[in-house]
Amino acid sequence: MALIDTLESAWYGGGRTPWWTWPVMVLYGGVVRLRGWLYRSGVLRSVRLPVPVVVIGNLSVGGTGKTPLTIAVVEALRARGFRPGVVSRGHGGSQRGPLLLGDAPEPAQVGDEPCLIHASGVPVAVGRDRPAAARLLLDAGCNAVVADDGLQHYRLARDVEICVIDGVRRFGNRRLLPVGPLREPISRLRQVDLRVCNGGVAETGEYPMQLRGGEVVALDDGRRQPLAGFSGQRVHAVAAIGNPQRFFDSLRAAGIEVIAHAFADHHPFAADDLVFAEDLPVLMTDKDAVKCRPFAQPHWWRVPVYAELPANFVDALVQRIDASGRD
Repeated sequence: MALIDTLESAWYGGGRTPWWTWPVMVLYGGVVRLRGWLYRSGVLRSVRLPVPVVVIGNLSVGGTGKTPLTIAVVEALRARGFRPGVVSRGHGGSQRGPLLLGDAPEPAQVGDEPCLIHASGVPVAVGRDRPAAARLLLDAGCNAVVADDGLQHYRLARDVEICVIDGVRRFGNRRLLPVGPLREPISRLRQVDLRVCNGGVAETGEYPMQLRGGEVVALDDGRRQPLAGFSGQRVHAVAAIGNPQRFFDSLRAAGIEVIAHAFADHHPFAADDLVFAEDLPVLMTDKDAVKCRPFAQPHWWRVPVYAELPANFVDALVQRIDASGRD
């Protein structure tokens, strides 16, 4: 965590990265360019499915809001008559081969984000071989595939690309890993179909997205109450996401006094991780809650959010699917 904190401070705070990051960036950039050329030239081939494929991802590492956007896109496609399913690599899970999630998926096996997406009622398939995983969705009756965090996974051919941008941190110093936070050069933005700005102020050509909430849900029995009920109280806030500060800031904006506990992204929680000196309510993200529910305590709460998007974003998405001729 100390190294990650040092790098993020340099990426977004104007500091300097360690000397060794520069030769690693040069090597990484060469690999990225070579891989892109191999796919463009046909040496490496993408697998095209007989249904529309919508890819959601980002250029920068860390949390930008991909999972809430994925759920929102699925719901929008359902409203337009599609039967979508989601394919994911399953980060943080042990599953390697393609697997269609069942009724009670285990986060340790398939990853926390697929479990969260599956809880919204959508078919989800995971696997390192995403085309093979996506075929499981077709066998399950899906006629559209949404790839979560798949912008750099070129083996699965796509009809629509959506890039999510952190509206507050943007692209930091705009350099490639590890000198900067970028997985691909900033020029990659010109190739995507739709750009979504999560929070902050959307720039020209970007669709604004806001994460909305307003209530908390108990992990042990599902009882609900307004988030405002914690206003003026001290709580332990737990987050193992790409950008935990966004979660902590959202609680503070609700008037809650936060004792922040940031963990590494996809951290495999155990009960001892949430034993704190002060016996206070524990608030956590939905993504973390799917891993903590088996040993939940009565004073543990999840804070669900949903992505709010303008109607013209959905119109633009469906227009591009229609233009692909694959609906």
